[in-house]
Amino acid sequence: MYKPNPIDTSHVELPDDLLELTEKIAENVHENWSEGRIADGWVYGEVRDDEKKTTPCLVPYSELSEEEKEYDRKTAIQTLKQIVTLGYNIEKK
Repeated sequence: MYKPNPIDTSHVELPDDLLELTEKIAENVHENWSEGRIADGWVYGEVRDDEKKTTPCLVPYSELSEEEKEYDRKTAIQTLKQIVTLGYNIEKK
């Protein structure tokens, strides 16, 4: 049985400058997800239907519900925390 074992990032507190990246990364996560869905034949639909390949999430990030945005934000934050945990520094040029 599969048991997820993600890198523990609970000790990482991101500095404000990295937290500012969260929304930009979250939006890009959504853009990449949308691009992949569209390439797989999915289209916008008011309800998700896996057979018809419709989803209400095929809209610009700004039009997503806060719940959907939060999913992408969590991905962004965990990615940044993982980078820091692995010993990398992120600096703005």
